[in-house]
Amino acid sequence: MGEFTVTRRLRHPAERVFDAWLDPEVAARFLFATPTGEMIRAETDPRVGGTFTFVDRRPDMGDVLHTGAYLTIDRPRRLVFTFAVPPFDPGYTTVEVEITPAGDGCDVRLTQRDTPDEWVEPSTKGWTMILEALEASLS
Repeated sequence: MGEFTVTRRLRHPAERVFDAWLDPEVAARFLFATPTGEMIRAETDPRVGGTFTFVDRRPDMGDVLHTGAYLTIDRPRRLVFTFAVPPFDPGYTTVEVEITPAGDGCDVRLTQRDTPDEWVEPSTKGWTMILEALEASLS
């Protein structure tokens, strides 16, 4: 099992970035969304123990489910959740998002733990694209 970290500086305040992860309408624009897909389901229950479900309909793969549960919600600094993509792997990983104010914006540090070794590289690329899409969705 592997662990990796992705970082990015965003031009938006920490509170706005944090809230984007928990608001299903905003999250549907960046979280697990693909350029050619259509987000057909985006649900969050933003409380410790609450769950999230996102389904992106992809032309080449069909409906891809992303799901998990919130472990820590410490606005606007830290969000921890379990995460799985059952069509590809039934196991859950743990994702920690740390948000630190930086000038007019913030730094985002995302760490995924308990990742099967074969998923570390594609997951690193995926989260990098998600953080880029987060920036774009708030602009």
